[in-house]
Amino acid sequence: MSQPGFWDDQERARERVQELKQLKATVEPVQELRRRSTNLEELLALTRSEGDGSLLPELTREVAELAQELDALSLRTALSGPDDHRGAYFQIQAGAGGTESCDWAQMLLRMYTRYFERQGYKVRMQELTPNEEAGLRSVTLSVEGDYIFGRLKGETGVHRLVRISPFDASARRHTSFAAVDVTPLFEEDIEVELRDEDLHVDTYRSSGPGGQHVNKTDSAVRITHLPTGIVVQCQSDRSQHRNRATALAMLKAKLYQLKKAEREAAATRAYESKGKIAWGNQIRSYVLQPYTLVKDHRTGTEVGNVGAVLDGELEPFIDAYLKSQLRGAAAESANAKPQENQQVQEGEK
Repeated sequence: MSQPGFWDDQERARERVQELKQLKATVEPVQELRRRSTNLEELLALTRSEGDGSLLPELTREVAELAQELDALSLRTALSGPDDHRGAYFQIQAGAGGTESCDWAQMLLRMYTRYFERQGYKVRMQELTPNEEAGLRSVTLSVEGDYIFGRLKGETGVHRLVRISPFDASARRHTSFAAVDVTPLFEEDIEVELRDEDLHVDTYRSSGPGGQHVNKTDSAVRITHLPTGIVVQCQSDRSQHRNRATALAMLKAKLYQLKKAEREAAATRAYESKGKIAWGNQIRSYVLQPYTLVKDHRTGTEVGNVGAVLDGELEPFIDAYLKSQLRGAAAESANAKPQENQQVQEGEK
């Protein structure tokens, strides 16, 4: 960065700075763990040579802490995708179930907001469409920080709630659905062509929180991309112009994801894995009646304390998904090696 002319090309310079930041974030924790591991080995050797066991309890605690940090660091290797280091647009949409699902979408918003607060992420509400009776129909947040998209992309899918309905006078058990969609947040422009004839733009008065000023003019913007049917909306600003710019950025991010998915069949299946927001497509179930359990159907992870999960304690599910991705990548690599060796042997013949 100190070389002459480094900042002449601002875009290229920013890319280099981001690459350096990512490399440091990977290398420095490894170096620190190696240093601490070496110190522990030396201290343990000294304890053994002197026959002094008074430090063993402290050494045991430090080894346990080191193991936990090593486990957390290993998860970072699962965040190696080209967009994993970015922030994210985080969208929740109510599904089948009417008011029940709109209320469930509101509960999910609270759950994820608590999780974001625990992690120290910077969150801004871009759009909120309330339901007339209770809850919300949809909400879109922008979440800023390091490796947020990488950590949250596994939350994409249908989330299912089973409970005694607070809206049912007969107190019957109901099942509700809501979908979560996560796309990367790009600070810089991305190369996605948007043609005016492919866009249908609506303006309307904001209906969410924000004070009286937000409802006086048609400042909210909804953009529909006609070829794909993707819809984005923004009402976070007083200015229609700024809301339009934010909505276009969100649309570009979604189209970028879709374009990348089309190049990779596996990514396409992942992008469309939500399916209908109804039975048979859920990635996770939250059961409040007749028993209490949260279960992730992809990893098998289960937590009995539903209240803690709904209060934002999502780390067990997010970490389990990342570990499953690591195991999947390792299995693919192991299967690929025998094929490569066979091809080499056939070539030698």
